[in-house]
Amino acid sequence: MQLSSDDRAMLGGGHGPAARFAMSILVRMGEIQDAERMIDITQAHIDSTIYQGEATLEFAERLAEMGARVVVPSSANVIGLDEEGWREWQVPEQYAQKAYRQMQAYRQMGCIPTWTCTPYQTALRPRFGQQIAWGESNAIAFANSVIGARTERYPDLMDICAAICGRVPALGLHLTENRAGEVLLTLSEVPEQLQEQESFCTILGYLTGKIAQERVVVIEGLTVRPGEDELKAFGAAAASSGAVALFHLVGITPEAPTLEAAFHGRSPAERHTITLEDLRTARSELTTGDGDQLDMVVLGSPHFSLLEFRRLAPLVAGRRCHSGIRFLITTSRMMRALAEQAGVLEPIRQFGAKITVDTCILATPMLPSDTTTIMTNSAKYAYYSPGLLGANVAFGSLHDCVRSAVAGRIERDETAWTA
Repeated sequence: MQLSSDDRAMLGGGHGPAARFAMSILVRMGEIQDAERMIDITQAHIDSTIYQGEATLEFAERLAEMGARVVVPSSANVIGLDEEGWREWQVPEQYAQKAYRQMQAYRQMGCIPTWTCTPYQTALRPRFGQQIAWGESNAIAFANSVIGARTERYPDLMDICAAICGRVPALGLHLTENRAGEVLLTLSEVPEQLQEQESFCTILGYLTGKIAQERVVVIEGLTVRPGEDELKAFGAAAASSGAVALFHLVGITPEAPTLEAAFHGRSPAERHTITLEDLRTARSELTTGDGDQLDMVVLGSPHFSLLEFRRLAPLVAGRRCHSGIRFLITTSRMMRALAEQAGVLEPIRQFGAKITVDTCILATPMLPSDTTTIMTNSAKYAYYSPGLLGANVAFGSLHDCVRSAVAGRIERDETAWTA
């Protein structure tokens, strides 16, 4: 690799032991992937904040002890516990202590304590074309696709190294030539009424990930323009069922004003037609249990936004969650504060919902031991919960989740999907 004088200085220890350690990792990773040079980044999002055992804790604390400091604005992903409310759940004391230590190590390194998987919905939202180093799969997909910023899929531990050095290998989606579409998905006779449904983008994203896997995918044929939270759900789903880090929606996302632009003037290497039946099948795959038994409703993967709180409040106003159902919403402390200021949290709390901040049920051992079936409107939760939580899942819309929580059993409106 061609290294700048500053790169060589970091590698030689001229910027301290932490920068030397971090740069040695970045250079080695670049060499493995045949990168020719390093480039500057102007921002990072650190997924390494999640406590995953002794190794991630030791890594963070060792860096902090070496005097590591981030040199670019670096937002922090979810952590292993709700700092204020973890005792309300079945989180072991020892786990909480170690998760807190890891959290403190990243604070010490100068990471901004956003503690959210949706940094793009904070003041740290990057700009089009900005070179960044982000971890967290849904955030990577949103930044690359919806905003048009540029990041590779940064894994845990490499993300903090990039933030310490302010440099990354010039490869992958940082480079224009690698951002061209590879796979084309064309919607065929998918009713506009269905496209208007809140869960449509979630299902389409899940199906997109299954087909595209890690490739850059282009989707044409949408006749309804999705909102930001729908695009958030699409990217999270595609990054879960596959490893999609960049998608182009023709006429919607910034690098795809036309089909030709999305493919950089080339022809698709692969084409697929998406029918209503394909979408129905994909939707059915996100439900893994039988019957109507329900123990818990979980919302907020990715983290609930202010708009989602605004949508939920009128659905639950004047109603009560069934006494046998737990209703959990995961979000960031910032979004909770904004929702509080907007006056939309009170009806949600009166309904019986619990709001957990800074973490998610997939990242901390908070699931009650007697939970066998959860319901969610998140394809990410639905995809990962059977394996990570050992729970059956029922997928439904936000309306379905509320209706089921009130009834104490799974209830879904199938009208839009069967018409």
